[in-house]
Amino acid sequence: MATVTSLAAPGPRPQAHRAKPLALSTLQKLMLPLGAIAFDILFWNQEVGLNLSLYTLLITVVTLLGLPRHAAQWHSVGFWAMLLGTVLSSGLVVWLGSGTARLACVASLVLLLGYRNQPLLRQVAYALLTALGSVTLALPGLLPYLHLPNGGSAGWARTRFYSRVLLLPLVVLGVFHVLFSLGSPQYAELSSQLFATLEEWLGQLLAGISIPHLLFFVLGLLLTAGAIVSVPYHFFLDQESRFGEFVRRQRDRVASLAVRRPDFGLKKFRTLDLRKEYLAALAVFGLVNVLLLVVNALDVRLLWFGFTPRPGFDLTQFVHEGTYVLILSILVAMGIVLWFFRRNLNFYQQGLPTLRWGATIWVLQNIVLVVSVGLRNYYYILHTGLAYKRIGVYGFLLLTLFGLGTVLLKIWQRRSAFSLVRLNGWAAYAVLLLLAAGNWEVWITRYNLQPRFKELDLGFLLNMPERMLPELAAREAVLNGMTRIVVLDGAGRSETQFTPAEAHRLVRQRLERWKAAYPRYHTWQSWTYAEAQAYQQLYGSSTTVAP
Repeated sequence: MATVTSLAAPGPRPQAHRAKPLALSTLQKLMLPLGAIAFDILFWNQEVGLNLSLYTLLITVVTLLGLPRHAAQWHSVGFWAMLLGTVLSSGLVVWLGSGTARLACVASLVLLLGYRNQPLLRQVAYALLTALGSVTLALPGLLPYLHLPNGGSAGWARTRFYSRVLLLPLVVLGVFHVLFSLGSPQYAELSSQLFATLEEWLGQLLAGISIPHLLFFVLGLLLTAGAIVSVPYHFFLDQESRFGEFVRRQRDRVASLAVRRPDFGLKKFRTLDLRKEYLAALAVFGLVNVLLLVVNALDVRLLWFGFTPRPGFDLTQFVHEGTYVLILSILVAMGIVLWFFRRNLNFYQQGLPTLRWGATIWVLQNIVLVVSVGLRNYYYILHTGLAYKRIGVYGFLLLTLFGLGTVLLKIWQRRSAFSLVRLNGWAAYAVLLLLAAGNWEVWITRYNLQPRFKELDLGFLLNMPERMLPELAAREAVLNGMTRIVVLDGAGRSETQFTPAEAHRLVRQRLERWKAAYPRYHTWQSWTYAEAQAYQQLYGSSTTVAP
């Protein structure tokens, strides 16, 4: 029997499996290249200022335009709070341009993207992690767009179609350009000027292209893609759904430890029951309350009323060591309260009132301890001057007071640890915005250059941002009354002492360097209001760089 072999017509070769690309909206397809170009124009070889605000607002507007009218984000408190924080912090970047304002702007934008992805999130930290997790999914999903289309009849037909569509108008345009150039000398001159300008621009563009510049452009493309392309990332929302705002009573589970011995067999050691745990907590709160009462009594006696350092008293060691140790003790105290009130001890009715009051007295005593730490910091500022760390200590103490208040909520309302972390996360974000709104460098310069101070770390002031230079110039005469003017080295391990005349020379050099550098290196991308105002105050409006 003959065998008939059927020869099939040749068809396209089977394609290798490729990752499925993400579905992008028309707005996202448009903004991916435009956002990368905007990032390159705004940030390449530029300092941070107006450019950060413009890029942040660009991503924010694209985010809002991409949301449907009835999206859940419009009903999310977290999303609206971060939207307000993003707009506020971007305005602070333009107004002040401080490092804290820049940090707040970037953090607000990332948190906004996190709440855009999962608007039901309650934890600020989870919103941050969700935004980063979405980026890890979005960037691989965009890689298929980088593949060139395959050959074949369909690809060749598409190429021929677009060639006819694009080339024919260009040919017709070229013909008419030649005819108009021959018939109109004015048109020929105008077109020559236009081509000369275009040639010059292309020459500058090609000259500015380098490997670092290309890598920077790719970085801008990746950041823009991660910001405007949102891939649903549910991991942290699922984790968050396991936790509640309040402690729930759990069924008693008696754990045992089995130890096998060849001569005694199996022995079981039962854990402490609820009553024993209550007695342990009561003993801890009672003993530590007495100890903390002694510490607070000594601090109140020493610090609260008329503290004056005696001659030879090491105020720096007294403040630094005391502050760090006391802050650590406050954190340990908060951890102990969270440990004892983590589960069923909240429902031990026989001794719960006594335990609650013991813990409350301990928290209140820790509040007194916070005030004592604040006074130590205040006396250090009063006698030695203001610095970034002193401001940071007050920011931390503000958060500590809020944290102690939430511990009281846990004690009396049976709040869970999840609830405390949520509340304190929002408080940390609020303190970040508060610190971003401060013109700290100007205030530090104004405070430290007072006639009552006889010692000055001049290097600390000279290394500050330039917006404080008008205050330094206005109070330069105070240097004449200083008995000790020092400049620390880069590592802060050694110092060089200067006379008032030498200090004046250093200030003049700093002012002259900025006068020469600001018009040359500051462009509209890095413009900030505070810096422009400072330059205008020192050198007049005629040389002020405007955006």
